[in-house]
Amino acid sequence: MRWNLVVLASCLAMAGCAGASMAERQDENVQSSLQYDSVPCDQLLAQRNELAQRYRLSQDAKPSFSDPGVGLGPFTPDVRSKTQRDVEQASGRIDAMNRSITRRECGKPAKQTKLGLPS
Repeated sequence: MRWNLVVLASCLAMAGCAGASMAERQDENVQSSLQYDSVPCDQLLAQRNELAQRYRLSQDAKPSFSDPGVGLGPFTPDVRSKTQRDVEQASGRIDAMNRSITRRECGKPAKQTKLGLPS
């Protein structure tokens, strides 16, 4: 029994050190929205909608995180399928696009400036 625990602990430690832990891969799904600030609003909205449609996600998708247990996150191997990892990565991209869209107020009518004579 004791020998099994030693083997299990060493396997978990090696899984975390290999860079394939679930916590590390889920953290990679969170992206910066600044990379989308140079994309014109209409193109960004189209890219977001196409990505959401391709992966069957909502247009306000956010990355999700699982809770493997207290203190075990870095040592839990990522056993999700490639399809599931791709879907979660797409949700992170959609979230970053949405933050850029919100910050730049894309899709809203341009603010009208009043032209008039000062009183």
